Amino acid sequence: MTETVAHRSGSAALTIRAYRPTDHRECRQLWAEMTEEHEGSADPGALFEEYLTRLDLSGMWVADVGGTVVGMVGLLLDGRGGAVEPLVVSSARRGEGIGRALLEHVADQARRRALGRLTISPAARNLDAIRCLHAAGYDALARVTLAIDLRGRGGTWQDGIDLHELRFKY
Repeated sequence: MTETVAHRSGSAALTIRAYRPTDHRECRQLWAEMTEEHEGSADPGALFEEYLTRLDLSGMWVADVGGTVVGMVGLLLDGRGGAVEPLVVSSARRGEGIGRALLEHVADQARRRALGRLTISPAARNLDAIRCLHAAGYDALARVTLAIDLRGRGGTWQDGIDLHELRFKY
C-alpha cells in the first residue's frame, strides 16, 4: 500500500510518500550530500546501495515537492523500538518544515508498528539538526556514542559540551 500525506512547504505542496525504485537517483544524491557534509568520502553516495539491502530497514519515505524528491527518511528496527536513519533534506530546501514533516511521518509509522520508542543519532556538531530534533520532541538522551580520534586530527573537534560533569569535544 502506498500512502501519501500532503503538507504545505512554503508555497509548494509537499507530499510524503513511500520510496519507489524510480526515486533511486535523487535519494542517492541526497545520501551523497549528507555523507559529504558529515564524513567525506571518495564516492559519497555508494553506501546508499548497501543501506537499501539492510534487513532491519522497516520503511523508507520521501518528501516530494512538485515531482522532485527533496528529502528522505528511513525507519530501522531496533529491538522493540525504531531508529530514524537517515533523515536528510536537500540543503537548498532546509528551513521549510520538510524535515519536521518527515519526522512526523516516521513517528506515525513507528506507532503503527507498535514500537515503544524512536531514536535518532545526529552528529554532535550538527547543532541545527539537534535544535530541530529537540523542537520535534526528541528531548530524551537514549544513548551516548563516544569517539577517540585515532588519526590525530584534533583540529576537527570543537571544545564545549559538558555531560555528567565531564568535558567533551564535539
